[in-house]
Amino acid sequence: MTDELFADRYKLDRRLGVGGMATVQLAFDTRLERNVAVKLLAEHLAEDASFVSRFRREALAAARLVHPNIVQVFDFGLDQVTARNYIVMEFVDGESCAEILRDHGPLGTRDAVNVLSQACRGLDYAHRNGVVHRDVKPGNLLRSRDNAVKLADFGIAKAAEQSDITKAGSVLGTAAYLSPEQARGEPAGPASDLYALGVVAYQLLAGRLPYEAASLTDLARLQETSPPPRLDELNPDVPSALAEAVMVALHRDPERRYADAADMETALGDALQGRAPARDPESTWAMDDTEATRMLAGTQATTALPPRERPRRRLEPIQEAPPRRREPAAPPARRRSAPPPARSKGSGMKMWLVLLLVLALIAGGLALYQAAQGTVQQGVQLKRDVQGQVQDAVDEVKGLIEDNTR
Repeated sequence: MTDELFADRYKLDRRLGVGGMATVQLAFDTRLERNVAVKLLAEHLAEDASFVSRFRREALAAARLVHPNIVQVFDFGLDQVTARNYIVMEFVDGESCAEILRDHGPLGTRDAVNVLSQACRGLDYAHRNGVVHRDVKPGNLLRSRDNAVKLADFGIAKAAEQSDITKAGSVLGTAAYLSPEQARGEPAGPASDLYALGVVAYQLLAGRLPYEAASLTDLARLQETSPPPRLDELNPDVPSALAEAVMVALHRDPERRYADAADMETALGDALQGRAPARDPESTWAMDDTEATRMLAGTQATTALPPRERPRRRLEPIQEAPPRRREPAAPPARRRSAPPPARSKGSGMKMWLVLLLVLALIAGGLALYQAAQGTVQQGVQLKRDVQGQVQDAVDEVKGLIEDNTR
């Protein structure tokens, strides 16, 4: 530690890491009285004016990213004394994933998925805010002592992407983590970050890279022509569903990878529970022939168990009924009619009662008819008698009138 303040504010302490573009040192902020990490950019970068201009713009964009899974940028600028460009960042007291792999080897499945899930959250937040990392690798994944994972180095990657230092045949970033589209010289996007995180996942679970290439040309050829070995073949402790989830992130076609980082986080969590991600038939290039055939055959399946563990239901053979033989019909002339059913004694008595009732009704009707006829004749006779009596009365009245008149 020296007594001189860097940029009139920071007291530099021990070195935390060294890279091709910068050196990171622990420092103490004398104004806010807290530990910070100061990244000192390489001296040759200060000679590129366009890089410095882009670096400042990207540092401003990175400083706006405030998320629990992203290392926050506090300050940046140029130290007039040393002529060094610098970035002041949040200090994470812990280890990078590169140091974890170097000192402890591969992680267990749950620890690896925990690290990857937190990285997915940080990437999802950055992508939704229009920032692409472009240099996701174990050295930029920092895990604190309380197991919080943070992504570092937002901003510097994009600033250097179009700089003159990368136009002489070199490619930004560690070649092993470059996506196929980046290896072809195409612009990097959110899908490129997901591919790089897939490489990190492969390394955390298997302890090695998916492709062992001596040059960028060899890497591009391997990425386009052959899939990497399956994780569950390299490490028997890795579930088959988790191996398939990582394969989706490593797809050579950006459109065949996860839709976003949140989708990848969900798939990793489901895979840890034994649920493999749903895949279309065209995404089976990254599997061997046996696995591809198995995935194609199980496309329509909806069970959560891995295909090799699905119970098969025994199907009983269907018994078909034998054909029915038709007997020849007997000639109509020889067909005997069935004998009439025997009538019981009770049914005969009912028929006689009904017949007697009908006869009684007929007799009653005849009697009423005759009575009606007699009534009519009596009425006619009565009419005649009344008419005679009325005439007699009229004659008597006439006689009385004549007698009185006389």
